[in-house]
Amino acid sequence: MDQVLSVALQPIIDAGPRIGIVLGSGLNNFAEEINNAISIPYTDIPGLKASTAPGHRGRFVVGHLSGVPVLAMQGRLHYYEGYQMSDVVYPIRLMHRLGIRTLLLSNAAGGINENFSVGDLMLIKDHINFMGTNPLIGPVQADELRFPDMTYGYDPGLQDIFRNAAADLGISLCEGVYLGTSGPSYETPAEIRAFRSLGADAVGMSTVPEVITANALKMKVAAVSCIANMAAGILPERLTEEDVLAAGKLVEKKFSALLRRAVESLEE
Repeated sequence: MDQVLSVALQPIIDAGPRIGIVLGSGLNNFAEEINNAISIPYTDIPGLKASTAPGHRGRFVVGHLSGVPVLAMQGRLHYYEGYQMSDVVYPIRLMHRLGIRTLLLSNAAGGINENFSVGDLMLIKDHINFMGTNPLIGPVQADELRFPDMTYGYDPGLQDIFRNAAADLGISLCEGVYLGTSGPSYETPAEIRAFRSLGADAVGMSTVPEVITANALKMKVAAVSCIANMAAGILPERLTEEDVLAAGKLVEKKFSALLRRAVESLEE
């Protein structure tokens, strides 16, 4: 790690986090639960772009969660912000360079499965990459596999930890397939019908590039979607960003409890 980058990241290096957390739309407030927290804006880190999406604060927060050293992304970068895919996944590569080998992601998603309701939490079992590109295109990066196998892109052991955490807390946890699009427009009703026929249960504009990159780096990954709205055509109403953020508020308490319990279980 070059000297300039090391200086910018020194608080993170000193804390020695073992678990990385990515907080999606409406879920950024979870970072406030991190004890002895130090925040570093993305713009203070060489090579890292600013987060411009609504509800994304755009900073790393390092500290302890139930005594466990963690590094949280309080907001992520999206392909639709106009960045290169390499920019979108740079924070994941950076986490790996900092020694993190377990990555827990969250996002706000539209519910395609008509058995879901707004406010449900969905454990992602698998994904469909509909972004039209792949973050691994180009020269092979240091420590990355050229052709990572995505059969177990979402680690079975980590999935069990989230299932058990939900059961312990009495939280209903749906499971399903997440489909990632580039955005930023919401999908059409026809697209949602097509995605359902492909086996997708939820749709969003993030997460897939991060998961692919993490797998190329041999990191263990788990991810949870907050069903922030029912996808286009399911309900007779328009979709808005405000509804997505409001849904984050709706699930904030149970999402925080689930994530905290999962982190605690990783250290037991």
